[in-house]
This record gives sequence, structure tokens and C-alpha cells, in this order.
Amino acid sequence: MEKGHDSASSMAASELYTKYARVWIPDAEEVWKSAELTKNYSHGDTSLHLILEDGTNIEHKLDEKTKNLPHLRNPDILVGENDLTALSYLHEPAVLHNLKVRFTDSKLIYTYCGIVLVAINPYETLPIYGSDIINAYSGQNMGDMDPHIFAVAEEAYKQMARDERNQSIIVSGESGAGKTVSAKYAMRYFATVSGSATEANVEEKVLASNPIMEAIGNAKTTRNDNSSRFGKYIEIGFDKRYRIIGANMRTYLLEKSRVVFQADEERNYHIFYQLCASSHLPEFKHLKLGGADDYHCTNQGRNPVIDGVDDAKEMITTRSAFSLLGINEQNQMGLFKVLAAILHLGNVEIKDRDADSSIIPQNNHNLTVFCELMGVPYKDMSHWLCHKKLKTAQETYIKPIPRMQASNARDALAKHIYAKVFNWIVDHVNQSLRANVKQHSFIGVLDIYGFETFEVNSFEQFCINYANEKLQQQFNMHVFKLEQEEYLKEQIPWTLIDFYDNQPCINLIEAKMGILDLLDEECKMPKGSDDSWAQKLYNTHLKTCALFEKPRMSNKAFIIQHFADKVEYQCEGFLEKNKDTVNEEQINVLKASKFDLLVELFQDEEKATSPTGTALGGRTRLSVKPKEVRPGASSKEHKKTVGCQFRNSLAMLMETLNATTPHYVRCIKPNDLKFPFTFDPKRAVQQLRACGVLETIRISAAGFPSRWTYQEFFSRYRVLMKQKDVLSDRRLTCRNVLEKLVQDQDKYQFGKTKIFFRAGQVAYLEKLRADKLRQACVRIQKTIRCWLVRKKYLRKKHAAMTIQRYTRGHQARCLVKFMRRTKAAIVIQKFQRMYVQRKLYRQKQAAALVMQTILRAYMARQKYQGLLRNHKAVFIQKHVRGWLARQRYKRCLRAIVYLQCCVRRMKAKKELKKLKIEARSVEHFKKLNVGMENKIMQLQRKIDEQTKDNRSITERLNGLETSHALESEKLKLEVTKLKGIEEEAKNNAHRVNTLQEELERLRKELSTTQKEKKTIEDWATKYRDEMEKMVSELKQENGLLKTEKNDLNRMIKEQSQQMTEKMARALAEETQQLEFDLNEERSRYQNLLTEHLRLEERYDDLKEEITLSVNVPKAGHRRKDSTHSSNGSECTYNSEFAESEESSRHGEDVTRGMDTSLTLKLQKRVTELEQEKSSLRNELENREEQFQRARARDDEEHRKSRGAELEYESLKRQELDSENKKLKHDLTAMRQSLLGNAGTEAGAPGSAPYKVLIEQMNSLCEELEVRKEEVLILRSQLVSQKEAMQHKETMTEPMHYEDVHNMKDSGAITQAYLSLKETNRLLEGQMQQQRRSYDNEVEVLRGELLSLKEENNRQQQLLAQNLQLPPEARIEASLQHEITRLTNENLEMLRTTEDPVEFHKAKLNILRRIVDLMEQLEKQDKTIRKLKKQLKVFSKKIGEMGAGQGETVSPGQMVEETVRPVNIPRREKDFQGMLEYKQEDELKLVKNLILELKPRGVAVNLIPGLPAYILFMCLRHADYVNDDQKVRTLLTSTINSIKKILKKRGDDFETVSFWLSNTCRFLHCLKQYSGDEAFMKHNTSKQNDHCLSNFDLAEYRQVLSDLAIQIYQQLIKCMENILQPMIVSGMLEHETIQGVSGVKPTGL
Repeated sequence: MEKGHDSASSMAASELYTKYARVWIPDAEEVWKSAELTKNYSHGDTSLHLILEDGTNIEHKLDEKTKNLPHLRNPDILVGENDLTALSYLHEPAVLHNLKVRFTDSKLIYTYCGIVLVAINPYETLPIYGSDIINAYSGQNMGDMDPHIFAVAEEAYKQMARDERNQSIIVSGESGAGKTVSAKYAMRYFATVSGSATEANVEEKVLASNPIMEAIGNAKTTRNDNSSRFGKYIEIGFDKRYRIIGANMRTYLLEKSRVVFQADEERNYHIFYQLCASSHLPEFKHLKLGGADDYHCTNQGRNPVIDGVDDAKEMITTRSAFSLLGINEQNQMGLFKVLAAILHLGNVEIKDRDADSSIIPQNNHNLTVFCELMGVPYKDMSHWLCHKKLKTAQETYIKPIPRMQASNARDALAKHIYAKVFNWIVDHVNQSLRANVKQHSFIGVLDIYGFETFEVNSFEQFCINYANEKLQQQFNMHVFKLEQEEYLKEQIPWTLIDFYDNQPCINLIEAKMGILDLLDEECKMPKGSDDSWAQKLYNTHLKTCALFEKPRMSNKAFIIQHFADKVEYQCEGFLEKNKDTVNEEQINVLKASKFDLLVELFQDEEKATSPTGTALGGRTRLSVKPKEVRPGASSKEHKKTVGCQFRNSLAMLMETLNATTPHYVRCIKPNDLKFPFTFDPKRAVQQLRACGVLETIRISAAGFPSRWTYQEFFSRYRVLMKQKDVLSDRRLTCRNVLEKLVQDQDKYQFGKTKIFFRAGQVAYLEKLRADKLRQACVRIQKTIRCWLVRKKYLRKKHAAMTIQRYTRGHQARCLVKFMRRTKAAIVIQKFQRMYVQRKLYRQKQAAALVMQTILRAYMARQKYQGLLRNHKAVFIQKHVRGWLARQRYKRCLRAIVYLQCCVRRMKAKKELKKLKIEARSVEHFKKLNVGMENKIMQLQRKIDEQTKDNRSITERLNGLETSHALESEKLKLEVTKLKGIEEEAKNNAHRVNTLQEELERLRKELSTTQKEKKTIEDWATKYRDEMEKMVSELKQENGLLKTEKNDLNRMIKEQSQQMTEKMARALAEETQQLEFDLNEERSRYQNLLTEHLRLEERYDDLKEEITLSVNVPKAGHRRKDSTHSSNGSECTYNSEFAESEESSRHGEDVTRGMDTSLTLKLQKRVTELEQEKSSLRNELENREEQFQRARARDDEEHRKSRGAELEYESLKRQELDSENKKLKHDLTAMRQSLLGNAGTEAGAPGSAPYKVLIEQMNSLCEELEVRKEEVLILRSQLVSQKEAMQHKETMTEPMHYEDVHNMKDSGAITQAYLSLKETNRLLEGQMQQQRRSYDNEVEVLRGELLSLKEENNRQQQLLAQNLQLPPEARIEASLQHEITRLTNENLEMLRTTEDPVEFHKAKLNILRRIVDLMEQLEKQDKTIRKLKKQLKVFSKKIGEMGAGQGETVSPGQMVEETVRPVNIPRREKDFQGMLEYKQEDELKLVKNLILELKPRGVAVNLIPGLPAYILFMCLRHADYVNDDQKVRTLLTSTINSIKKILKKRGDDFETVSFWLSNTCRFLHCLKQYSGDEAFMKHNTSKQNDHCLSNFDLAEYRQVLSDLAIQIYQQLIKCMENILQPMIVSGMLEHETIQGVSGVKPTGL
């Protein structure tokens, strides 16, 4: 790398390193840090005075030996350039800074470095690879657009077509830098731009090869989630028209060791995890795979999942790619079979037989599955995994091997099989991509591993770095060649550029007696080892080669100085990996397999052992002995090592690359944490050094890196030219200017179209340009400042004269202004004082309102808290009493069990004596032996079962021991990780120095702030003095205002007292007036209510008298009222529809016959009622308006207390209005029926007026029942109040315990003991108190029970007496009885209350209720009398109309008549057997009927099949309304709910049997009413009418029948589970089993 003084060797350093010049200095964290010179540098100075970007001043000391100055920084115009070679100063910090600015600030990941494209991995998906981007780059030159992988691909494609020369794109970089993605996008560009020459869509096949190769060759590492573990070179073939016709792929150095070993946080190849993720598919069941954690080959990394990657979906992509490339389904399944066998082989456990031999346990599951999948005998494979064959000249020996060697042989076999699968897939991919047309040219894409260095480097890293050395040599030669061509093209003189040549390093590796030769030689030795090979390396190269070193602390490692860095390689494992041997007998067993694909995989063994070595494409082939060897020939002579094969394939690759035009893409990994757009300078510098970018820059810097066209130079540096220097010829102008500005002509050269500058010259020209512009700026500033100062002086002079003139006028105006202000101040004071007083008054008013609201809220909260405490006390009492009852029950149960035990023991002793006497006889002994034999057999079976259980337990223990060992290893690994973390903590301690520097900087800032603080304090003191003067003046004015305010306050207080007294008087008068008006309104409301009740009673009496006079009972059975009411609750709207149809059929026979006088009276009565109602409504509205005004003035407490009563009264008025409307409607209906057509049979019992009258009577009866229910509700409320008052008790406070452990001395312990004794006494007292309260409660409950019995008897007696009374006296007697009952209960409640305030309130409420009931009684009496009179009138009219048909009947008597009996339509309704429900209530229906139904309660108390009947009624209704959605949802939810309850409670015998019966019942109903003739044979005609008419439910019947069979099977299992233990115990004890013979299960 070129240093700063070299770039300016002929130019004085003092001209460049001046004040304000910016330089780069080394930094431990940021690698390079920018700084600026604060002092000019002169020759001989030992240090530079710099200031950093954060403002820190430092002194940078120069190296005493070299005196090298720091690197100069490029001008800002060059920062962010697309091409790094365009920078003026080409060195490491300039390159690093340019890449960082483009990557972090501009979010640009691509940058040119000459012919190299530097690509930084963004770790984020960017929208820069679409088809529109491809079209934009197509046909463009490389420098016309921004750097991009598509630009490199377009340049390669264009050069192939233009020069007719093959091209190569070499993509290199570290793992995780994005090599595979870059190669993929380049291939996509070729496939999109060129198209295919055939109809086979070759470009799709080329792209389809990517997911296959990623699946079998990529894996997750600690640095990359999709790291390529092999190198590949893809040749994309084109025809003469440059369209894709095919492709070919070569692979290099597959990392086979990953198949059997992965480090922490790493994975095996993706294909294994894709197989495990797809193991649930039916086509993969025969592979017998589980999860990835179950296999040793996939669980070593302990992180089998990649974030954002679905292995199952990736498997689908891989299989589709296989199919697209022509690999049929049979071969695919064969490949998956072999891969699954590798997983099972990795789980084969090999155990030690002794120190020198090993064994595989018999019937090993994993080995059995491996042999089944591979089609090989289990015996042979298990034998050769633990043995090997040794051949001598005369004999052959079979020797057992120890466990470690056997495990290594097993792993080698797995690696060998995977390598064969990998090569087979690559061959078939190449076959499918092979061109059928002759190839004209190709573009190769090389995706190969970058330079690698780890903590432990082995054979794989050695081969990778060897390949990178060869590629770097080719790269250097190509860069030097291009630089040469550029100089020749521009016809400028040039000298030979010296660049780094890594040929010595390559010779160290591959030359004769090099590292690879010595390694192959050691592999041929019979007793060769890694140690002996290391000694040979030391003896051969340690003194002769400067690039080879030996570590100080190790004799089994060596160091090579590569072009990028020094790498230390560990010799352990080199020989084994280079040999890559596999047991020949194991291969022979696989070759003898019946599996065709496996045999095909090993067919090329003979080709692999041929002297030619590598196969097509340079892939690594393993050398294994064939079955048949010619006598006398040694297989070892023909066997090639891995290093030899790799060297040959690398030589072929270099020949190919040298025959093509290369294009370079260097991928950079910006950070190790995979953060998007985060740049780590340390990691970037390492990779830039390793990938050769800095070497490219060094070669460019050795020549003429900066290049400007003549027009660009003239436009930029026109400032440095004088007018006479500017000529029409731009080239001559630039030549003249440069000769004047740069004296040394070696610093630049003039080409045909460009001017070439050496490093640093552009920066020097920029400095001259900046100095010229600075001088011009100073001159402009001088002139402008002079003009500004003169203009300011003239302005000040004019201002002074203007000020004088205006000052005199101002003094005169001030006098006038003062006089106006004095007058205005008086006015302002007047209004201000008025405003202050008004504001004070309003504040006091608001404060009073706030205090009222707070006080009322406080009272409400206190009341609520009291209610809450009572509720909680009741809740606690409930649970405590329940707990005490349970404790008492448990004690009783224990006592009963103990007594049973005693009695049974006594009986057992007696039985024992009898048995002892019988045992002495021989016959009894024989009988006993018969039973004992059976018992012995059963015990023997139990012993056998226990031995089996013991074996399984021992096996589990062994498994646990192995898992424990694995966990211990994991813990060791974690300890090592913790040590690494400790080292990182030590490194962090070095950061303290930087923090101290920041502390000093902060101290400096603190001193500056302190100075500023002093100036502010001085200004604050001045401002404080001025303010104190103003405050003193304001205080004087405030004192005067206070005196005036106090006088006004006294006047306001006197006025407010007078106003409050007046308001209180007015409020009291208004409240009294409102109460009086309210009482009047209430009395009017009661009068209206009594009148309404009288009308109801009158209608009721009319109904009863007419029914008694007309209705004649039929002969036979009639339905009672109880059954009628119960069935009426189940009927649907169909009954109402039938009733309306019947009334409409009889409506045609309506005739007139009633007297017109009766109708006139009724009309008059209706008009009177309407007038009264309107007058009452007007008065009510007036009263409500008055009450609203009063309520607005009244306080909030009156509003709360009175609002409820007004709302209740308004609701009652609304009810009365609605009832009046009903009455009016009924009267109009009667009027219309009476004014109909007159006839002889108008008043007959079957006529329409008669029916309308009866219907009115029925409705009035129903309203009377509603009133009775209201009375019952009132009674229930009184009872609930009584119970709430009885349960007011307080609970004891919770006990607080102390922690005995906190006591330290004996005195504290004794004190704690005494306190515990006191607490025990308190607890005993509380328990006794609770017991006494419990006894008292029991006595109270007994008294209540007796009172309830007496009340029941009294009610029965009263009911009997009421039945004997006439109808008009029954209602009065029942109301009288209700009043007496309520008064007694209220008096009892009053006795129980203790609070005098509550007692007074309750007493007033009771008196009000009694008065209300008495008023209702009187009003009902009046209405009864009126209705009786009207009934007599009606009966006379009816008797006169029907005199020819029957006799009149007086009210209250039963007389038989000859007329036809009248049947009430409601009793003759035809019930359809349907149940209407809403769609949204379906979940509630299913929940109550199925999910939350208790089988025992339904089966015992109701019909066992009740849910089935209800569900069928709902189904019939859905069928009736023809709603298919309702039918479908009801049936599906029913079936799913039955399955759910059976799944939840499947072990309950009662539940299973109950739902079996209901399912069968529901199925039978569906069959019986389905409409099929087969199920309708035994139906009645009425049942046939009820059949389903709109839907065919045959499919649901089948589902229900299957469900019934399933429930039956579950019932059998449930019975077996119940009976099984009972049968065994019964057989052993020779006793009958309770619950089987005597008890029948419920629910059936």
C-alpha cells in the first residue's frame, strides 16, 4: 500500500500539510479516524497538531524511523464516487470511508473499483432486482448507470456478443457476504435478457437448479443462514443468436464432514430438515422419520430452526424443481430414501465389547430401518460396521475394531453415501441442462468460497485458501493487463508497475516437495501420522521458505503467510481427510443391495479408481477398492487423494478462466450480527484486504489513477485560468494551465481524450481552486462591508434629526395623554371594583354548590358502603356456615365408618372362629385348594407383568443416564462460552481510556458554562432591583384597594343574609304547595284506577254469569284448566292462526239484535271517559311543568327522592291510558257487532255479539290475573326486606399472626407463646358464639317452618271457604285476607328493626301501603256494583232476544237449557306440536338442552326423552316455515353438541346412557315423521298430518344412526370400565357385587 509521503514525493509536504488540511490517523475501534491540522507542517517536525471531528485536540507523533506522514483525505466532491479508482488519494482509509458513506448514508450496496464490483450485503430485501430494473440495464454501457450486478452481467453478455469470446463472472467473498445471491441474480439476468432458443424453457431449468443445489449443498453456519458449502462453476451456453441453449455445472470440494458433525448454532444440509418437516406426508410414511431433534446428524447444533424459513414449504419448492429438471417421482423418492437412511445410520449406537472390539446391540431399531430402506441384510451390515478385513499376500484376516474406530467408519460411510447422492444429482442436473444444439459460446458464473480463517483451521480451510491464492494470482495478472491496455489506448508513456505476486505461496503449496506432495507421500506410508507429516514440513520449509512458519507453543500446527493474512493450520485430521477412506466390505454390502438407485450410485466406483482420477467437471471423487481386482495389481497405486483431485480440478478451472474474459464481483459482509445497513469498519477492512480490492487500488495508484476528460477539466478549473489563457482549443488550454500550475511533468500525462494524474494531484488542484475562491470572497466581503457601514452612518444621521422633531411633539402629546388617563382611570376603577365584587359573589355561589355536591356524594357513598358491607357479611356467613356444616357431616361420617369397622371386625372374628373349626376338616381343605389354585395362577400372571414393567423401567433408566451425559457435555460447552464472555469483558476495560478523554472534554465545557452563568447572574441582579421598586409601588396601590374591598364585602354579606332568608321562605312555601298538588294528583289517579278496576270486575262478572247460564258440560272426558294452561304455554303462533281462522269463518253469520239504548249508553260512557282522560292529561301536563320548575330550584336530594315517585306515577298513567284505549277499542268492536244486520237469532248464544262479549270477558279476566301478580310481587318485596334485615351481623376481624422466625431471644419466644394462648382463647370464644348464633338461627328457621305450615293450612281453609262463596264475594274476601296478611308481616318486620329512624320509615311505608290497598278495595267494590247493574241489563236484553229458544237464568245459578252448548274456541285449539324459536337463540337452546343438562334430574323428575322431543318440535317449526338454513344449523349444532358432551363426560355412565336414549328417540321421530311410507305404516292420520313437508333428512338420519352406534360402543366401554374391577374382586371374595345385581343405572 502506498504511503502519504510517496504520493507527494516531488512536491513539498509543506504545500499539502497546511492548516485546515484533513488527514486520516489510525484508530483502534474505527480503524481510521478523520482529523484536521491546526498548524502548518514544516520539514523536520516530529509531530502534527490535529483536531478531531468531535472537537478534541491531539498531537500525532510521526514514526521516528520512517517519518511517514498520515494519509490525506479526499475533497468532499470526490466522496461517494461510484468508482473507487476515481478518488484522488487512493489508500485504505479513503476506500473504507467511501464505501461506508455509500452504504450507510445513501443505502447503495454496489460500488465499482476499476473492473471489480464491490457488493456489500444489506441483510435486507431491496426492490432493485425486478424486471423493470433488468430492462433498464439491458443494452447500457457499464459506466452509464449506477453500479449493479446487472451492469456486470450486461457487460459480460455484451462482450461475448461483440468480441465472440467466452466470459466468466467470478463471485467471491466470505461466508454470509451474499455470493450465492449475487450469482443467482446474474443467472436470472441472463435468463431474462437472452431467452431460450428452444421450446423447452431452458432458462427456467437453469433457475430451477438453484433451489436443488441450495437444498443439498447449503447449510446454516454461525455467519450465514444459507452458506454454500461447496464451490460451483456454471457454464451457461448460448447459440449463434446468443440465446440460452443449455448449461453445465462443475462442483468443487463439498464439505462432507458437515453430514456427521455440526458446531453450535449451525445446521446440517437443508435437505435433511426439509425431509423431517415433511415426514407427516403420506408418501414419506415409509421413511419412518421424526423431527430433526430426534437424529444425531441434525441436532448437534441445537438450533434446527431458521427464522423466517419454513422447511416444509422449501421441500415443496425442491420437489417441483426436481420435476422441472426431469427427475421423475420414482427417482425422487429413491433419493429421499437414501437421505433418510443416512439419518437413521447416524443414530446407530455402537457399544464397547472390550478394549479392542465393539458391538451393535441386537435388533437395533435405527440399523433395522437403515437396512430396510437400503435393501441390505441386517446381519452383514452390523458385522462390517464393527469389523474390518486385513489382506496379506497369502491370507485374509477379519479383525474387530474398537468403538471409536467403528463410529468413525460409520460416519465415513454416511459421508461417502451423501457424496454419491450429491454427485448423482449434479450429473442428472447437467443432463437435463445439456444443450441439444451445438454451443457457440458460454458465460461462466463462479460461486466459490472466499478466504477463510477461524480459530481452528483444518484441511477444508487449507484447500479453500489454496484456491483463493490461485484466483488472486489470476486477478492480479488481469488487472495489470487492463491497466496496460488503457495506457496503450490513450498513447501515453508508461513504466512497469510493480505489484504483489503470490507465486511463492502457490509454490509452497503445490510445487514439488510442497505441502500437498508431502501430504500425499505421508498418506502412502504404512504408519504415517499427522505428527510425522508436521515434522517433515518443519524440516523441509521452515528454513528455506519465508512464508512458512512454526507456532511457538505447538508442534502439530504450521502457519502460512497468504496474500490476505497469516493463517495457522492444525495438522490433526489432515491425513484422514486427505485419504477419505471407507471400509471396502461396507461398500460391497451396499453394492449387493436390491435397491436399484443405490446400485446406480455405486456403479462409477471403477471409474473413480482409474488412473485418470477426477471425473467430468472437476468434482471430488472418492477412491474405494472395487469388488474384483486384477491379480498382481495394487489398488493403492490407482487411488488418488482428495488433495490431488482438488489440485487437478483447480488447474482445469484456472485454464477455463484464463481462456475467458473475467469479470469480478467481490462480496463484503458488513457486520457479524446480520443487522441491516450496519457497517463494521474492522470486518470490512479484513475482507477488503482478503478479496484483493486494496491490491487493485494499489496497482491503480502506482500508475495514473485520476482521469479527467479535457472538457471536464476545463469546466472545473476555469477559475485558475486567466482570460488570455483561454483558447478555442480546449486541449491546448489545459496543457498551458497545467504547465504553469504543476511544475513536475511526471505527475500528469496527456492522452488522446483524457488527462491522467498521479495520486494526490487532483487534491492539489482542488486546494489551489479553493484558495483562489477564498481570495475572491475576501475581496467581495471588503467592498460590501464598506458600503454597509456608510449606509448605516447616513441612516443614523437622518434618524437623529427625526428623533429631535418627534420628541418635542411627543412631550406635548404626553400632557394631553396624562389628562385623558386620569379621567379614564376613574372610570376603570369604577368598573373594576364592580367586576371584582360580582366575581366574588359568583365564586361563593359556586363554592356553595360544590360543597353541596360533595356532601351529598359523601352521604351516598356512605350508604353504598353500608350496603356493600352487609352484602359481604352475608356472603362470609354463608360460606362459614357451609364450612361448619361440612365439618359436622365429615365428623358424623367418620364416626359412622368407625362404627361400621367395629361391627364388621366383630363379625369377622366370629366368622374366623367358624372358619378355624371348618379348616380342621379335610373336605374343607380340599375346597379351599380349588379356589387357591386359581388365585395362585392369577398371582403368577401378576408377577410376570411386574417383571415386564421392571425391564421397561430399567431401559428408561439407561436412557436417562445417556441423556444426563449429553447434558453434562452441553454444560461444559456453556462453561467455555462463559470464559469467552469473560475475555470480552477484559477487552471492554480498554474502553475506559476513551471515556476519560470524554470526561476531560466535558470538564472544559463545564468551565465555559460557568462563565456564562456568571454573566447571567449579573444581569439577574440588575433586573431584580428594578422589579423590587415596581413591587413596592404596586403594594401601596394594593393596600388602598384592600380597604375598599373590605367595605364592599361587609355590604355584600348583609345583603346575602337577607337574600338567603327570603329564598328559604320562598322555597319552603313552594315545597308545601308542590306536596299539596302532588297529593291531589295522587288522589285523582287513585279515583281513575278504582273506576278502571270496577269496569274490569263488571266484565268479569258478566263473563261468569253468561258462561254459567249458557255452557252445558259434554258427556265424557274434558280437559281441566291446569292441563289447558300447561299445554297453552307450549303452543306456537299456529294455535293463534287457527283461532283467527275460526273467528273469520263464523264472522259471516254476524247479525244485529242488541238494543240501541244500550249502545247509546255505552257511547255516552265512552265520551265521558275520553273527556275525563283529556282533562286529567292536561292537568297532569300542567302539574309536571310546575314540578319541573320547582325541581330546578330545589336541591339535588329532593330531586332524587321525588323523581322515583313521579316516574312510577307517570308509568302508571301510561298504563291507564293504554288500558283506556283497549276499552275504547273493545267498545267500538261491540258497537259494530251490535249495529250489524238485525235478525231473529241476534242474541243467541252462538251469535257474533255473544262471542265478542265473551272474548272481552276473557281479556278482562287476564288483566285481573295481572293485577293479582302485582300484589304477589309486592308481597315478595316485603319478604325480601324482612330477610335482609334479619341477616345483619358483623364478622370478627381477621387475625394477625407474627413470624416466629424473626424472634431472636427467649423472652420474645415466651411472649409469642402467651399471645398464641390468648388468640386460642379468643378463637374458642368466637367458635362458641358462632355455635350459639347457629343454634338460634336453627330455632328461628324451625319457627318460620311452623308458621309457614300454619299459613298453608289457613290458606287451604280460606280457599275452601272462598269456593263456597258466590263469585262476587270471592274477590272481596281474597283482598281482605291479603290485607290482613300484609299487615301482620309488616308488624313482625317492625318488631325486628332496632334503628328508630328506620323503624319510623318502615312504619310510614306500611301505613301508606295499607291505605292504598284499602282504597283499591273500595274502588273495586264500586266497579263491581256498576258492572253488576250493566250485567243485569245485558242479561235482560239477551233473555228477551232468546225467549223462543230457552229460559233466562239469574246470576249465580246453574240451570240446564235445551240450547246447543257453546264451546270456547281457545279450548278447542289444535296443537301442531311445534316450538318456535329465533335464530339467535339457537346457541342458548343447545346449551340448555344438551351441554348444561343434568341427566339424573331429567330422567327422574321429567321424561327421559324430553330433549329429543323439544329438538324435534323446533325442527318441525323450521320445516313448517321452510327455512333450510335453520334446519341445517339446528341439526349440525345438535350433533356437534352431543359429540362434545360425550367427549367431555365420556366416562360418566349416566350421561352416555341418557344421550344414547335421546339420540335414538330423536332418530325415531325423524323416521316416523319423515314422510316415507316404510316408516308410516303404524301412524295415525293425525300423525301423518304432522309429517315433515319441505325437507328430506335422510343424510342426517344416517349421521344420527352412526352417532347412536358410536355412543352405544362408548357405553359398552364405560360399562366394562365399571364392571371390570368389580368382577375380579367379586370372584376372589365369593360375594355378590352391589351395584350390579341390585341397582339399575339411571337414565335408561
